Amino acid sequence: MWGISYWIFPVISGVCWLGTLLGLLIDWNVIGRPHYASMQQSQSIAYISDVGAEKLKPLFIAGSCVTTVFLDLSFLSERWLRHRGRLAANISMTEKVLSWLSMFFALVGTAGLILLSIYDTLRHKALHDIFLLLFIAGYVISAIFICWEYQRLGAKYREHRILRASFWIKLAFILIEVVLAIAFAACNFRKIWNVAAVLEWAIAFIFTFYVLSFFIDLLPATQTKHGRRFPTGAQVTQMQMEENDQYSQESGGHAVRNTVDSQRTLGVNNIRTTNGAKHENGQAPMASNF
Repeated sequence: MWGISYWIFPVISGVCWLGTLLGLLIDWNVIGRPHYASMQQSQSIAYISDVGAEKLKPLFIAGSCVTTVFLDLSFLSERWLRHRGRLAANISMTEKVLSWLSMFFALVGTAGLILLSIYDTLRHKALHDIFLLLFIAGYVISAIFICWEYQRLGAKYREHRILRASFWIKLAFILIEVVLAIAFAACNFRKIWNVAAVLEWAIAFIFTFYVLSFFIDLLPATQTKHGRRFPTGAQVTQMQMEENDQYSQESGGHAVRNTVDSQRTLGVNNIRTTNGAKHENGQAPMASNF
């Protein structure tokens, strides 16, 4: 059983963010897709910030705060667990620097998301746009550094596939979000408001999967409780050698027993009977006058 462990932090963060987005989107659709004051004249699809600037602003602020706080706890937990040896440890100084840089830019993204929810697009449009840029850029740059760190860890701990899986998930997030962010900026610049709104919703929903990817990173800590440490490459190799030696000994024992049994069977089959007298190895008994 997994039990409650550090993996709960990204789960709470991801579920809260997804619930916030669904709450905003469903409410806007249920009440008839109104045209808010912050929307452009030709715009028919509301941005997240348009919905979040109205009556559901408290939900937007609360959801943003809870999401980022628990995501930052995921970052801190991952750093602490690697330091304690309960996850694959950062061996080189480069890996440790990459880890700290990823946390720093995650804090930048945290500040950006919380502040953009407070300074809404209706009353503080210029500030809102600045904080939106901080939010997207902060978490994308953070993902680049953590992806770089995981690439180096995966090269040193090749036997742990979970590191490679996490690396590819985060790399996919970076590529997709960068492409969507560029398209979002281009549509805003060209005043294609509805397409830009759809892209903003897509960027936000994909961010959910990035948050949940830390569940994969923290899950191995459930196996290193009570003083147990994450096995290094040498330890894994030693355990595999011990298992192979044990298997070889068991196989050798079976081979000896099979050989003895075979010899016994041959001995039994090699007994012949001539005129009621038994003889072995194909030799007939000597004649007797008695």
